[in-house]
Amino acid sequence: MRVVIAEDLALLRDGLIRLLTAYDFTVVAAVDTGDALRAALLEHRPDVAVVDVRLPPTFTDEGLRAAIAARAEAPGLPVLVLSQHVEQLYARELLSDRRGGVGYLLKDRVATVGEFVDAVRRVAGGGTAMDPEVVSQLLARSAPTAALTPREREVLGLMAEGRSNAAIAGQLFVTDKAVGKHINNIFAKLGLPPSEDDNRRVLAVLAYLNA
Repeated sequence: MRVVIAEDLALLRDGLIRLLTAYDFTVVAAVDTGDALRAALLEHRPDVAVVDVRLPPTFTDEGLRAAIAARAEAPGLPVLVLSQHVEQLYARELLSDRRGGVGYLLKDRVATVGEFVDAVRRVAGGGTAMDPEVVSQLLARSAPTAALTPREREVLGLMAEGRSNAAIAGQLFVTDKAVGKHINNIFAKLGLPPSEDDNRRVLAVLAYLNA
């Protein structure tokens, strides 16, 4: 599986290269600026990109903007954001694009190597990998979710992590039937049709919240 990495800190960039290589990924490019990232993505068309949000020269949102720009030219290019920050505007734009896998993890909340590697693979496979804190910050700015109950918000957050109904039920210690009812209520309140595809339903919710 071919990977492009964008990270400005040399030690972390080298660590990501070594880690992913150890898990049978092939790192085709490792860059440290937004311009270099966009060029690498369009040249290599990798199976997945692992991207930091803040890259030189301004250290604001170059990484995310470069990834979005590359996806405009190569639709469906899988992107996993790995950052210390939640960039509200561009995060919404990335996550609302329903073509290809997407993910957003916070560096200081990745608990294990296995969790990170699983997220990379999930995004490469067209899935979704979302940190609950990212979901929480995005939802907090979105008025349409005001109608949701606390439990429905919790279920929506787990949906955005890419979890199945059964996994959500296990996490919340409720029945599958109860989860299904919560999800139906969520879609009804947000004006979205239910879907059997976990990734598609999450992206549909995020797309609506981005509107």
